[in-house]
Amino acid sequence: MAASPTRAREGADPVAIVGASGALGFGLAVRFGQAGVPVVIGSRDAGRAVEAAGRAHEVVPGGDVTGAENTQAVERVETIILSVPFRSQSETLKNIKGSLRPGQLLIDATVPLAAAVSGRATRMLGVWQGSAAQAALEMVPDGVKVVSALHTVAAASLTNLDHELAQDVLICGDLREDKRRAARLIERIDGLRCVDCGRLEMARIAESMTALMISINAKHKTHAGIRVTGLPDDPWD
Repeated sequence: MAASPTRAREGADPVAIVGASGALGFGLAVRFGQAGVPVVIGSRDAGRAVEAAGRAHEVVPGGDVTGAENTQAVERVETIILSVPFRSQSETLKNIKGSLRPGQLLIDATVPLAAAVSGRATRMLGVWQGSAAQAALEMVPDGVKVVSALHTVAAASLTNLDHELAQDVLICGDLREDKRRAARLIERIDGLRCVDCGRLEMARIAESMTALMISINAKHKTHAGIRVTGLPDDPWD
């Protein structure tokens, strides 16, 4: 796989990706590394995080990607992407809670797929809070911001740097500034455009889009994304 040169950009604050040893998190790590965003890969096991960072360097030799145990990873940054299976969400947030602080932004990419309980990946589990993101909001300390995003971007399309992205990322959150903050980070990845989908309660619908995209991609043997039409040139203006 050939990686294009790292595109350094001024003002790129570091991001921690908790769960970047998994497919989606790793794909985000290499794309952010390519975009010149410093990345700290977090894992329960520091050795696995360092190993994942090493693999990322093989894909993007010029990327600023390091690995650390989860609590250390989230202490270093203002923005965290949570990219873990639904079965691990609660335990992970419980373990890092003491290292989170008010003002940090948590971008939750968790999806309550039935695969978490040995069911089909095209089926969803019910979450009594309404969505995985709303559950995350209940588990983080007061003052930590939570938005929901990155549910419809295929991990394989992220990892393959030769694949040109041209798709939208649905963002849900209760405060527009939190969503803009997440969008500024995500849109550093070429080809991704963020769309404000409303309050955090809408995450239950955005999360279910993952199951739909899994079904579409399996049916057509591809790595499709979504695109919302009819929006203004700058949907955040």
